Amino acid sequence: MSGPFMSGNYVEETRFGLWFLRSHTWQYRVLRVAINDLRSLFSSQPPAAPVLLDAGCGQGKSFKHLTHVFAPATLLGVDADPDSLTRSREEAMAQGLDVELIGSDCAALQLPDASVDLLFCHQTFHHLVEQEQALAEFYRVLKPGGYLLFAESTEAYIDTWVIRWLFRHPMHVQKSAEQYLQMIRDQGFEFDARNVSYPYLWWSRATDFGLLEALKLRKPRPFGQRRETLVNVVARKPMPGLTS
Repeated sequence: MSGPFMSGNYVEETRFGLWFLRSHTWQYRVLRVAINDLRSLFSSQPPAAPVLLDAGCGQGKSFKHLTHVFAPATLLGVDADPDSLTRSREEAMAQGLDVELIGSDCAALQLPDASVDLLFCHQTFHHLVEQEQALAEFYRVLKPGGYLLFAESTEAYIDTWVIRWLFRHPMHVQKSAEQYLQMIRDQGFEFDARNVSYPYLWWSRATDFGLLEALKLRKPRPFGQRRETLVNVVARKPMPGLTS
């Protein structure tokens, strides 16, 4: 997610969490990397001049790179936290970007049906209590043929002592990579293996942040032999009468 986003029961972020979401590391080592990876997962060219929604825009640190990569005609930011929206507004002004900001819960988006071409959902779901309702809302506001750009940390990362200590999350809703993908598929979105990635980034290895591997004291665990800490997927809302 692009910042602290609360849904249903309010889960207040820690001071460290709020600081981290303003940091250079968050903007360039987390957000930028995720957006570039999501762009690489498209099977075809994304829509030109799209209406792009950042669901859980937080402090607006995604706006600049989303604009650079997808060149939206309209950029929308949604967040339920008023302070985050204020910071998003300041960020948009500082970057000279025209962003429409909406105070809304992800599980009850204040947007019309079929009004969005691309929906960016970065590190948002592990903060949400009403995950199924939010995903249904994403499906509703996307146009047929529109894309969900979903990037999420999994339970294997969230349920570690470091993350529990530094941040706050509703632990009872955390999911594995496979569970998130199944939830997206069950909602009706379509995607193939080529539309999915499992980044294994240093910051997502909360036990040692990849230090043992950097020191050559341990070999990285290959895909299929580790608990995935991150999952990225570009999933499409099907066109009527067509299948992917």
